[in-house]
Amino acid sequence: MGFVKEFKDFVMRGNVIDLAVGVIIGGAFSSIVTSLVDDVIGPVIGMICGGIDFSHLAITVGSAELMIGNFIQAIINFLIVALVLFSIIKAINKASGAVKKPAAEAAPTTKICPFCKSEIAKDATRCPHCTSELKKH
Repeated sequence: MGFVKEFKDFVMRGNVIDLAVGVIIGGAFSSIVTSLVDDVIGPVIGMICGGIDFSHLAITVGSAELMIGNFIQAIINFLIVALVLFSIIKAINKASGAVKKPAAEAAPTTKICPFCKSEIAKDATRCPHCTSELKKH
């Protein structure tokens, strides 16, 4: 019974559920991008290139038919998805940077010798450079 309980605890954790939702939304987004490329961008590129039907663009090598058009459309799909994800992550990073509080400045650990102007330890009673005796503050 321990295995089943462990599996249930694993599945019900927030990260796993968030991941599942992300995969489902990603699949839906992928179909939207595919439609955008196949139905909007592809025909526009085909029109610019002289009426070429991009989805049926192929090269025949021997008896094999290489579907170059499908490959190019897949590359365009990838670039659009990558651009959208980059934009989302950049916005999230910018928003999280605005929320973070600036780190408190650390207390200084050194001070300047009033006699020789060298940097010395804050709690020093004598300057190691000029050997002057320093006042305690």
